[in-house]
Amino acid sequence: MENILNLDNHDERIKYYEIVLYNDENKPFKEFPLPDGYKFVFYQDGDRDKWIEIEKSAKEFKTYEDGLKSWNKYYDGKENELYNRMFFVETKDGEKVATATAYYEPKDTSGAGWLHWVAVKRDHQGKGLARPLISHTLNQLRKLGYTTIKIPTQTTTWVAAKLYLDFGFKPIPKNAVNSYDGYRILKTLTNHPTLKDFPSAEPEKILNHK
Repeated sequence: MENILNLDNHDERIKYYEIVLYNDENKPFKEFPLPDGYKFVFYQDGDRDKWIEIEKSAKEFKTYEDGLKSWNKYYDGKENELYNRMFFVETKDGEKVATATAYYEPKDTSGAGWLHWVAVKRDHQGKGLARPLISHTLNQLRKLGYTTIKIPTQTTTWVAAKLYLDFGFKPIPKNAVNSYDGYRILKTLTNHPTLKDFPSAEPEKILNHK
């Protein structure tokens, strides 16, 4: 299906549905090593704009101002928590090219950890960074004591959603009901075995039609 539709890994043509996945197995995740020439570093003071630059390159934001609003919403005033929660992937030249955060959702009273804002710069996508970044950050959440982990994503980032399913995440039951058609879209695009109980979406119901 993805070849027929020629979809991007972040494609706004896909009908948008919020997807929330969880894993409560309370065991470490398989680690994937970074390719040669890359390393993990923690957040340091002054990295805010580098975070925004990465997210903007990955099409999470259209403008710097959009990125600043999201940073302020989640992290402003909590930067001291990011020293052991926010990761960057850095090149041997010191360029930060990917990021993810082992965080939480203040409104979530379940005590779960949340995988936040996973993004890879456009010109470093396809180089094998996403899977190591995700596994590294998920295991940091385990080290921080979270037995249940949740991941917010969406149908428009269907490739990322497939990766999360590969790591053993599954739909939160309530979200599976509220975003039922979204999971049908993911089933069609990924054919992931975790979604075997969802019927496939008809091709004409996957994309927005103007």
